[in-house]
Amino acid sequence: MSVAVENFIKAIYKNDKQENDTSTGNIAKKLGISNAAVTDMAKKLASRDLLFYEKYQSLELTEKGSKMALNVVRKHRLWEALLYKLFDMSLHEIHREAELLEHQTSDFLANKISSYLGNPKFDPHGDPIPNEHGDITTDDNSIPLSKTQAGKSYIISRLMSDDKEFFDFCALHGLKYGNRIMVTNQFQNNKMTQISINYNTILLNEDFTNIIYVNEIN
Repeated sequence: MSVAVENFIKAIYKNDKQENDTSTGNIAKKLGISNAAVTDMAKKLASRDLLFYEKYQSLELTEKGSKMALNVVRKHRLWEALLYKLFDMSLHEIHREAELLEHQTSDFLANKISSYLGNPKFDPHGDPIPNEHGDITTDDNSIPLSKTQAGKSYIISRLMSDDKEFFDFCALHGLKYGNRIMVTNQFQNNKMTQISINYNTILLNEDFTNIIYVNEIN
């Protein structure tokens, strides 16, 4: 399958999971192509039983399309885990390189990488890694930082972005998968969250608190 097709299918899968928006316009925006190009590709892939296409309706993957998307996602996240482990690359760097490597990786190599890493269930961003059968076997009870309560402690569980500036900011302030934070205040009217981490206080706007996911520490 071509790189363009794999990226198209993966974009639908990720947008459905992260934003619940697989409209033609949103997929076009994510891929940097025109709405017409998305429509043409959707019609083509519908004929291959990879997605359901109906004019003016959101795009939906078939079972076959979902399996393809999960296979690409698995390879991407395994590469991120490997590059992070071996080279201590930044979260943006591993994402950028994995975007290239995922399309050149056989199932055989993906399984070898997984075995070498101890079959990890999460990548360095906290995103779940599908197993070799295309199943995600982890439960995700995390919530966005914007929905947390002041006075409670949380563990960072996911950083849902591919933006370099966001990852640079997170690295600078110790906001990484698995780190503990305390929510000290929620400014509801201004949509900002104040947290404490490593004895430092940080004020985050909603753009960040909606893509930083956490689990409460009981």
